[in-house]
Amino acid sequence: MSSSNLIQPHGSDKLKVLLLNGKEKEEELKKAGKLKKISITSRETGDLIMLGIGGFTPLNGFMGHDDWKGVCADMKMSDGLFWPIPITMSVSDEVAKSLRINEEVTLVSDETNEIMATMKVTEKYKIDKDFECKQVFTTKDPEHPGVKMVMQQLEWNVAGPVKVLSESYFPEEFKGLYQRPAESRKIFAERGWRTIAALQLRNPMHRSHEFLAKIALEVSDGLYIHQLVGKLKPGDIPAEVRAKCIDVLVENYFVKDSVLCGGYPLDMRYAGPREALLHGVFRQNFGCTHLIVGRDHAGVGNYYGPFDAQKIFYEIPEGSLLLKPLPIDWTFWCFKCGGMASMKTCPHKKEDRLFLSGTALRKALSENGDVPAEFSRPEVLAILREYYATLEEKVEIKMHQFATGDVNIKNNK
Repeated sequence: MSSSNLIQPHGSDKLKVLLLNGKEKEEELKKAGKLKKISITSRETGDLIMLGIGGFTPLNGFMGHDDWKGVCADMKMSDGLFWPIPITMSVSDEVAKSLRINEEVTLVSDETNEIMATMKVTEKYKIDKDFECKQVFTTKDPEHPGVKMVMQQLEWNVAGPVKVLSESYFPEEFKGLYQRPAESRKIFAERGWRTIAALQLRNPMHRSHEFLAKIALEVSDGLYIHQLVGKLKPGDIPAEVRAKCIDVLVENYFVKDSVLCGGYPLDMRYAGPREALLHGVFRQNFGCTHLIVGRDHAGVGNYYGPFDAQKIFYEIPEGSLLLKPLPIDWTFWCFKCGGMASMKTCPHKKEDRLFLSGTALRKALSENGDVPAEFSRPEVLAILREYYATLEEKVEIKMHQFATGDVNIKNNK
């Protein structure tokens, strides 16, 4: 099947790739060495790489004031393009004052000191951080990791088109997992997939994730397990451990070649519904037609309702995205049903159900507690127990209450 038969990228008939290669890259690198250098954070570096590989098609760089404000207020850029979360870069007051409009600068990773890109400065502006947090995260609580990220930004935002020169933010151990949108699209086309469901993951797959994935496979040609390999919040399981868990699960419990695993280099923002929409935008760019949206997608704590990330897909204007959500209800193991079920399919009571969550699993494993066989596959548990056995200190993991009851690893029977 031709790749032209796949879903179009967001807001464009082709991917907008800003990553330079070959002679063009060599010449730009030479120029970059002579330009004023600006340090960028891991979040900005991840965003930059997504701009480079076409994951943020059709953006051509970091957003200016009008785009920032429109995205925050109405999820719409100044030209009308749907976009749910601002993609911005900040600098100090001192740096902002030193920059001239139309000046070219070099962007350097603050972690590796590597040249990542050049940018033409078209605008510099201050923002209302409280406004951004309230609009994007629905809260200004400094305990929210996404709010904390915004509040720690420097005083000014700098906007302009970029030329990306490196992808090396992606750790060496994940080179086999890393895919550009053009590469995932090529594989989808080679396999003859037309309908592709994306599964967003920042945790190892327990039985609930597996259940969601197999529901999606029943109604799709293929499944794209797309893993985040950027910065997570404290207590989350490292990406290399998660990747091993997913690999062993796919190998042992899925039909061969029905699943493609990939990774992308963003830091989590934990923006709940807004981040679910951003996941939809770039999964469309990667070639997916659907995004699995389960309970508390991209959420943290109790800031969002368990299904707010599903509802928001039906609240945005028609045509905002070509990709569609695949909403799935709260899933659990039902002892009376004798298997995985959801609120839509199981008539039994709470005490008959084992509610599954990544948080509950992490808590049990960090405390060396018992994990019921119904919760996770034995091959996955073996990898996770090996990881937790290497930790020198106990990891404190908070549990949260949801409207339907405790998310608890223990059966209440």
